Amino acid sequence: MKKKLNELTRKDQHITPASRKKRRWLTITLVVVLTIGGILYSLADRYLIRHVQVVVADGNSAASSTSATASGTTTSTTSSTDVDATSDDWNYSSDDLKVQIQKVQTGSGSDQITYYVADVQAKDASSLRSAFADNSFGTNITEDTSEIAAANNAIFAVNGDYYGFRDDGVIIRNGVLYRDSPTRDALALFNDGTIKTYNENDISSSELLAEGVTNTLSFGPILVQDGEITSDFSSVKIDNNFGNRSIQDANPRTAIGMIAPNHYVFVVVDGRQNDSRGMTLAELAQTMKDLGATEAYNLDGGGSSTMYFMGRVVNNPLGRNQERGVSDILYLTEGK
Repeated sequence: MKKKLNELTRKDQHITPASRKKRRWLTITLVVVLTIGGILYSLADRYLIRHVQVVVADGNSAASSTSATASGTTTSTTSSTDVDATSDDWNYSSDDLKVQIQKVQTGSGSDQITYYVADVQAKDASSLRSAFADNSFGTNITEDTSEIAAANNAIFAVNGDYYGFRDDGVIIRNGVLYRDSPTRDALALFNDGTIKTYNENDISSSELLAEGVTNTLSFGPILVQDGEITSDFSSVKIDNNFGNRSIQDANPRTAIGMIAPNHYVFVVVDGRQNDSRGMTLAELAQTMKDLGATEAYNLDGGGSSTMYFMGRVVNNPLGRNQERGVSDILYLTEGK
């Protein structure tokens, strides 16, 4: 045994300083590669790799009996029926639903803003629904707004809150609770056609469901509450996620507001392009108030901001008529 140890010692003495240095660098390189690989996989897992938690059987479940939890499957008995309606590129009218869209341009040159206003009057709150990308709840599951809308026979749609980019917030969709992690100011839609802005930490999901909530959106900020603009928006922060840009500057925007029960207003603002710089949050809040909204809420914006109507995209997403995939939409269809 002693002889073998002596032989190993002699062999180690023959390792040159250059060899030791090379081994050291190989070890350091391996550690660095493994560390970077771990970080990249962690980021991909958080922001790129699809994680499906719930597969929704039918996106049109708001007007039917539903049964689901975050570990179950939603089922629906809703069936579509033919409706006597008139429509053109900017209007839709039936006995139960009216949609009027207007393109608005203000300013000129580098200060020009182009935005689209949809005035919606529904007979019943069941006309306003939500849908997930690929009919699945989870993270990093995306489709274009127009694709989700077409799959759900939507008459009108806008992008939602991009819930799948984060793992917090209270997410109730079509009466089903999918996520319950109170974090920020949110928006609740109720089955009596009203909209209520609230703080997720102030009211529980069980209370919301008991009050008849149909959908909650978790993005923000609140723009108008009880008929008044809520703040100057100088210190608004929505997420702590990697890669976020400031939302205070002029940007493409999407907002939803309520003028009266079952009377809604949607605004989608183009931005970051030659004919539209976008809106600041303060400008968006003022626009919603001027349109008569007593409650109004900012949804996901930037490249997500999309308005869909009768089979076409109305605005100019990303400044090149190219949609960005989103995780969810709000849409309108004929009720019950």
